[in-house]
Amino acid sequence: MVKKLPTKAELREQLERETLSFLNHGGAVDEVPRGATGNDPQKALAFRSGGLFTQPKAERTFVPEVVAAIEARRQERFKPRSVQKRTRLPKTRRKILYDDFGEPIRKVWVDD
Repeated sequence: MVKKLPTKAELREQLERETLSFLNHGGAVDEVPRGATGNDPQKALAFRSGGLFTQPKAERTFVPEVVAAIEARRQERFKPRSVQKRTRLPKTRRKILYDDFGEPIRKVWVDD
């Protein structure tokens, strides 16, 4: 059985009840002025201070056989495959028979 999800109205009522309970038990809400941010303006941002990428470059271990295997699998996708020629099944088609003067006489069905 699927559990029924609460509606927005029910969520609002629950949030209101929890807020009132918090305030009634001695809790307090700090008011933050509009436009305030959580970043300290006195502290320099990490990307501006050069704090990023301070470690020296790490040495890499090359694994040419793994790279070669990956490239071989990749090239297989682009390799042209032999195309098998499809054999057409004989179809019955209508053919018009003409007389000596090019006038149509009748239509007949023939197998290709």
